[in-house]
Parts: sequence; C-alpha cells; structure tokens
Amino acid sequence: MEKQPQALRLCALTLICITLSSLLHHVEAQNQKGFISLDCGLSPNEPPYNDPSTGLTYSTDDGFVQSGKTGKIQKEFEAIFSKPSLKLRYFPDGVRNCYTVNVTEGTNYLIKAVFVYGNYDGLANDPSFDLYLGPNVWSTVDMNGRTNGTIEEIIHRTISKSLQVCLVKTGTSNPFINTLELRPLKNNTYNTQSGSLKYFFRYYFSTSDRTIRYPNDVHDRKWYPFFDSKEWTEVTTDLNVNASNGYEPPQIVMASASTPISTFWPWNFTWSLPSSTTQFYVYLHFAEIQTLKPLDTREFKVTMNGKLAYERALELFTVIDFPQLETNQDDVVAIKGIQNTYGLTRVTWNGDPCVPKQFLWDGLNCNSLDISTPPLITSLNLSSSQLTGIIAPGINDLIHLQELDLSNNNLTGGVPEFLAGMKSLLVINLSGNNLNGTVPQAILQKKGLKLNLEGNSDLICLGGLCVNKTGHGGSKKPNVVVPAVASVAFLVVLGSALAFFLVFKKKKNANIEVSDDRTTRSSEPAIMTKNKRFTYSEVVTMTNNFERVLGKGGFGMVYHGTVSGTEQVAVKMLSHSSSQGYKEFKAEVELLLRVHHKNLVGLVGYCDEGENLALIYEYMANGDLREHMSGKRGGSILNWETRLKIVVESAQGLEYLHNGCKPPMVHRDVKTTNILLNEHFQAKLADFGLSRSFPIEGETHVSTVVAGTPGYLDPEYYRTNWLNEKSDVYSFGIVLLEIITNQPVINQSREKPHIAEWVGLMLTKGDIKNIMDPNLYGDYDSGSVWRAVELAMSCLNPSSARRPTMSQVVIEINECLAYENSRGGTSHNMNSQSSIEVSMNFDIGITPGPR
Repeated sequence: MEKQPQALRLCALTLICITLSSLLHHVEAQNQKGFISLDCGLSPNEPPYNDPSTGLTYSTDDGFVQSGKTGKIQKEFEAIFSKPSLKLRYFPDGVRNCYTVNVTEGTNYLIKAVFVYGNYDGLANDPSFDLYLGPNVWSTVDMNGRTNGTIEEIIHRTISKSLQVCLVKTGTSNPFINTLELRPLKNNTYNTQSGSLKYFFRYYFSTSDRTIRYPNDVHDRKWYPFFDSKEWTEVTTDLNVNASNGYEPPQIVMASASTPISTFWPWNFTWSLPSSTTQFYVYLHFAEIQTLKPLDTREFKVTMNGKLAYERALELFTVIDFPQLETNQDDVVAIKGIQNTYGLTRVTWNGDPCVPKQFLWDGLNCNSLDISTPPLITSLNLSSSQLTGIIAPGINDLIHLQELDLSNNNLTGGVPEFLAGMKSLLVINLSGNNLNGTVPQAILQKKGLKLNLEGNSDLICLGGLCVNKTGHGGSKKPNVVVPAVASVAFLVVLGSALAFFLVFKKKKNANIEVSDDRTTRSSEPAIMTKNKRFTYSEVVTMTNNFERVLGKGGFGMVYHGTVSGTEQVAVKMLSHSSSQGYKEFKAEVELLLRVHHKNLVGLVGYCDEGENLALIYEYMANGDLREHMSGKRGGSILNWETRLKIVVESAQGLEYLHNGCKPPMVHRDVKTTNILLNEHFQAKLADFGLSRSFPIEGETHVSTVVAGTPGYLDPEYYRTNWLNEKSDVYSFGIVLLEIITNQPVINQSREKPHIAEWVGLMLTKGDIKNIMDPNLYGDYDSGSVWRAVELAMSCLNPSSARRPTMSQVVIEINECLAYENSRGGTSHNMNSQSSIEVSMNFDIGITPGPR
C-alpha cells in the first residue's frame, strides 16, 4: 500500500511575514457569545457560575437531556480537576442517551466532551462506551488507564438547527459525562472537502509547561507545550504579535517558537497516524517574532515525507466521515411534538428517531434504504401506550406515514378529518378507545384505506354504529370499515382498494411477504422438533435480562448472551411491531435445524413460548460486512484480498443451500448486512426468515409472492413471481458490486441511481479506476478486479437462465483470489492497524541574509 495515500489533504494558511512595526496591537476583551458550557450533573436549582481557572460560565445540563442520574467524583480526586469536572451525569437506563442542543445551522463548531471517572460509583471499574454525534459514531471512550480523564474534541459543521450528542452503552459499564462544550468558529476556517475534523494534537513550541485555553484563546482551543531540547532552540518575544487572521491563534502561543540549534540544519517534526489510509489536515501558524535587518527576509520551504508541500498551516486533525444523514427534520419535529402532546417517556425515544437502525425508536418504522437520503417515518404504533386526550393534530405533519396504530388507549373526541388527507396513509387502527361523534365521510370513502374502529361504541358511521353486534350479549366483532353501500359498486371499490394495497406493499416494503393480513400464529403448525428449545426464563438469564444490545433488524432487537456461562450467543427477539411474524420465525428455525455448513450462521436454539419468540445464534464478533466496508466499526477499510475471501465464503454458503440441501433452498435476502463475520473474519450467511425450498424433485421454480430488499431484488422474480436459485445469484451480483465499488446500492444523486446501471455506465469508459473503491488506493491486481466485475455483471443478466450457478461463481471468485495472491510486493494483512509515520521538514538551507 502506498505510504502517501491520495486521501492526504492539506489546507492552506497564509505564511505571515511581519515587520517590527506591525507587531504591536491592543488585546481586546473576550466574550463568550455563542458559547455553550454545560456542567453535566449541576443541579437545576444551582445558578450558573464562573470557572475560577478560565472565567468561563457554566450552567446546568437540565433541559438539554431527559435522562440520567447525577454523581460526583470521589474526594481524593477533587484536587486534580477544575470545578466543572467535579460532577457528572451517568446513564444506568437505556442503551442510548442523548443531549440535544440548539445551534446555528451551517456553522462550524468546536465541540468538546470531558470525561473524568474519579471512581464516582465506588466500583473502581473504568467504564467504556461509544460517543455519537447524531446518528454517527464519533469515538469510543475508554477510561482504562486514564486517571486524569480524557477529552473528545471535534470540529463539525452543523446541518440543522439542533445537534445531538449521544452516549451509547456497549458493555456492562454505564456511560457518563462531566462537561459538554460548544464553541462557534468562523466559517472560513477549518473547512474540509468532506467529513469533520477529529482532534489529534495541538502544540505550541515552548519550554513552558503551561496549557493555554480561554481567555487567551478566544475560541477556547487547548494548546499544549512541546519542545525538543536536543534539536531546537527557543525564540521568544515580549511584544504582542499580530496574528489577526481568521484562525486567531493566541498571543502567548505566537510569542514563542523553536528554531534548529544549528542554522544549517533543517527543523524536523514527526508524528504517527493510526494507519496508512488515515486522512488528515495539518494547520501551521507562522509569525515573525525576531527583528530582521532592513533588507532581510526569512524564507524556507516545507516538505512532508520528502515531498515539497506548498500549502501549510499548525494543529493536526484526522478526518472522520459521518455518512448517515439524520431523519428528515420535519418528521423529527412532528414526532417530538406527538411525544410532548402525550407526555411519552419511552426509554428508546432518545436521539434520532430512525437512525442508526439499532436505536430505532420503539413503535416506529422508517424508510432508510439509502444513507444519502434523510430517513422518513412511515409507521407509528402507539398501541397500549395509555394515551389520553384527542388524536394529536401533529400526526398530520408525518406526511409520509403509511400505517398508524393508536389502538387500546383512552383517546376521546372525534376522528379527525385530516387523516383522510394524508396521501400515504393506508392503515389506521383506532380500535379500543373512547372516540365519539360521526366518522368523516372523507375517511370512510378513501380508497385503499384499511380502517379499524372496533371498540368505540359512541362512534357513528353513515347513520349507524360503526361496530356490528352479535346476538350473544352484544359482544363486538372486529370490523374493518369501508363505505357501507350495498351494491355491486361497493364490491368493485373494495376490490380496487385491496388491489391497490397489495401493489403498493409489493413495491414499497422490504423484507416482508405481500399479504393483506399478517399471518397469524394460530394458523401455523407448531415447530416439529423440540431439540435446542429454551424457555423464556432461560433466555432472560442468558441475556442477563437483555442487558447488552447488539443491534436491531426487521425481526426485532438482538441481544448479547451466554449459554452455560461460556458460549457467546446472539439472541434475536421477535418484536410485536415487527413486519415479520411467526411464519418467518418458524421458517428460519426449521431450516437452521436441518442445515449445517461452516459458512451459514449456526442456530444454537430457539424459544417458542406464548408471545415470546427468540432465535439464539452463534455469536459473530465482527458484525456484518456492510459495517466494515463503510468503516463504521473502526480500523482500516478492508483490503481487496480480504473482501474476496469474504465473498468466496459467502458464495460457498449459498452454493450449499442451492446444491447441498435436500430439498434445495433459496435464501431470498442476500445482502451485505446479512453476511456476518466472526472473530477470525470468517464469513457466514445469516437471516433465513424469507428462505424457501423446492419441495418437488425436478421443480425449476416456485411461484410465490415477492419478498426481499429493494435494490437486491431480482427483476425477473419481481416481474413473474417465479422464484429459483438464480434469484440469489442476482442478489449476490449486487453484493459483488458493493465490495468492488464500496458504493450504496441505490443513490439518487448518481447519474444512474442503481449500482448495476451506474457500473455499466462507468464500464463504457473502459477504466477500472472509475468504479473501484478509492479507499484501496490502487492496492489490488487489476486482472483480479476485472474478473470480479465481469462475474458480477454476468450475475445481473436480466435473464435468469443466462446467469451462472453459485457453483460457477465460487470457482470464478477463487480465480480472482488466486490472481490477487500471485502479485508480489504488497501487504495482504486482513485489516491492518499499523501506524504510518509522517515527517515534516522545514529546510532552511542557509542563514537568512540580505537580498
């Protein structure tokens, strides 16, 4: 891998050469306009105070966060820290807890979070947890060995009028925070081509031991002294230095400098980065602090790793990308308004409503197929939530809502007519409330609407009660209300509405089978085997009462667990609001109980007890392929050899389903998020809830309703409803394109939104670099890549008959891997964490002289 990655980016800052006459200026008094300084843990009853060491004004975090408990570091640590760090807020409840701060949209902010453990809980157990900025991971906070605390700092440009900083529990310890600080910066400074700037270091060159911050630095940046006494000589001045550019470095910082001991030596400064692909920005601040003779000038050239660098500046930041967009802001405002209307205090209703998916708010479903588009709220389920009052008008602002369930509450008042005007709304369940009055005609006559009003005895529909009564004591039957017109026209309207509903579902929904009514539990035969069956109480024990969340999928929440106290497992619990039901649960259990392959995730067991359904899998420590491709799990981006190994193993798992199972199986949901990686980065295919078999020997296809994930779905299967193993081959072709390009499957901002069409367009230009993941920086065998691209495109042939079999795919990918392994002179480490040393050289050459 090249030691000078193309990702290296440098920002310009003007080299300041100033004569003595311009060195003097007045120091203006500083103010804290726009500063936000929160003492996390300060009581709401305590007034704001000025920190004696800085003069900064800190106030309580009450009103910025809705959860957590307050604590105080132990007395033995108090002498080490300033007042804002003595108290803290910790979060024993929930997985994600967030601060919400109002900010100025489109502004660069310096954001600092301070963490001082100070054994506040008396456990002497250093916590570790994740820190998020909105829906994206900012950093992992690990207090191990950090007796003096730690600071996480980032420069980030806001994209909306609010900002969320979230603490996420990742293990057994509770997240905590001492202070949260935001400082607005000038928008013409610290700009990047992409991403935000994560603090790496900030030095000033002096033999002093003083750390500089506010009020000396008007932006409250922290400057630490650094000096190499063996190589450098210190230069200082007592005069005020003119550093009045946009970055405004402090006077005390600019009044000291270092120069080589020998005037004939270069000035060197070296640092190490986490990996050879780390992108970074370096800022160097220059000012003349010596009096030069009238005709003298000071000139030198700056090089980095031996290459001349024309653009320079002093602090160092690494680039951190935040690819996941926040939920559509109109939807966020609407759902928070509904939360306030009903006084909802659900633990999960914290942070961004839709993303990341593992923290999706309970009762919500969102359309978030493409990370380049803000997610939209499509389903709201507040059933049995003890709601009172009227149906909240704010629901009307969720304009993309398709399903609304307010059943089994204590809602009163009428059915609002605005529900009829919500164009996307297809399902409304208002049963089990105390609604009254006449149901608006516009709702009753809305085509395609599935409406349930059962249990509201005072509602009137078209001159009569909305609920049918039987002859048995007035018991009520479930009733889906449609216009009550006893004619052939009524049947036509009903049929049209049902057809519209089915077609809409077929086009829009991911990971569910199209059906007018969800398959009910009672209609399914019981799972035949009792092997590997756990009770619900055993599931509670193995997950330690569902303590650690691993993620969330269409089926429900996934928790970490242990069986027999040693074997790690992943426990997937069926959510009552899940689009998948007992049919998918049963299909996955029965399939995994009879198939066994090293590249299929193994089923340790299951729970089928009343309403409690759970699948217990082997634990896959390294998550899914998509996370590693995007870099979300940290570390380096997977290299080309590792990607090929992973897809070979995934292909072997699919090939076994197609050819090794009797009867053969089709997975139906092959995608990068369903390819999981264990601690050795061995790939295993997961999620078999949509799998189907061919029960009759010699049968070439099964006619079935369409299921799968948009973007991966075989267009021939979608068009004909005929399912065969070549449908999996198509989906696998999409996976191949993802590992080649590292592009989203669907991206509306591309000339061709779908990845297959986009790659096809790029291939017409004949250059593999047009489509290859730029994060690899050319570190691959081009012949290997071309073969992989050709294989992917053959898998995507519109005619399933002309696609290769999975057996042929396995052979071809192994050939690609052989090509890659045969090249020499490159590193093939799976996921290198090696550092890269960067050396900056100021080559003076000769002593400055007259010109």
